[in-house]
Amino acid sequence: MAIVTNTFTRYSAIGIREDLSNIIYNISPETTPFVSNMSKRRSVKNTYFEWQTDSLSAAAANKQLDGDDVGSFTAVTPTARLGNYTQIMRKVGIIADNLDGAIDEAGRRSELAYQITKQGNELKRDVEYNLVGVNAAAAAGATGTARATASLSAFIRTNTSKGSSGADPTVSSGVVNAARTDGTQRAITETLLKTVLQAVWTQGGDPKFLMTGAHVKTVVSGFAGIAAQRYMAPSDSPTTIIGAADVYMSDFGSISIVPNRFSRARDAYVIDPDLCELATLRPMQQVELAKTGDATKFMMLTEVGLQINQEAGLGIVADLSTS
Repeated sequence: MAIVTNTFTRYSAIGIREDLSNIIYNISPETTPFVSNMSKRRSVKNTYFEWQTDSLSAAAANKQLDGDDVGSFTAVTPTARLGNYTQIMRKVGIIADNLDGAIDEAGRRSELAYQITKQGNELKRDVEYNLVGVNAAAAAGATGTARATASLSAFIRTNTSKGSSGADPTVSSGVVNAARTDGTQRAITETLLKTVLQAVWTQGGDPKFLMTGAHVKTVVSGFAGIAAQRYMAPSDSPTTIIGAADVYMSDFGSISIVPNRFSRARDAYVIDPDLCELATLRPMQQVELAKTGDATKFMMLTEVGLQINQEAGLGIVADLSTS
């Protein structure tokens, strides 16, 4: 087909208005499973915060004589005192003032308000990543060195499964002074998971979910013999396939399988959220910085730390293959 000679088309026309959607589509995920699932929050008043842990003595045979006198007393075991540091996290921005209402922008009425909201969401992701996406010991910091809060992987040392050459973190004077040493990576198996779950249960733990990276989640979902088993779900929810979708039925109770985009892909964490606490020195806040010209400066800031109330109630299958 052909068009008539000298037909004026949109390819030659000048002044065609743009058609730009008034919605900004953001694919970046904002979910933070670890922090969101914590059942406790704590406000602290110092950059170094502490808590105490204790445990019951082992169960033992116990029978006594009628009318017996007490001639000796059980030694009292003191509580253990642990601590961690808060870590400052921030985002900063500067927006020209004519972008804040004077210029008509698609998708937002105020560039400043849009960027503040966006950076607040980014900061929320940073908090999650710094608690579960890194392997960091606590650091007190100094004039030229930033403080660091010990991450989740650096706390768990009792119920662990490690690759060869891997080593558990250490604690000195109540503070995590050495993070976990990564070992040789290996594929996750149902046996590895069961071993850690048994260890957690033996210690008295009651884990609620297994937090994994994407690849490990797909492997756990395919554990042999699990896909045929089904878990009774509410009538308004789809049936959950045990071990292959959202819930795994272990010998020691059911746990949810929760993928986390920000956690270490090489580690799978057995979590009881009741034992994990976010300690906040400064809640997330917007700070207006000094104005020095025709632009507005702002900062989104928070200062938080991780508190693991009793690491013996958690577990980790570490050094896993990620592909």
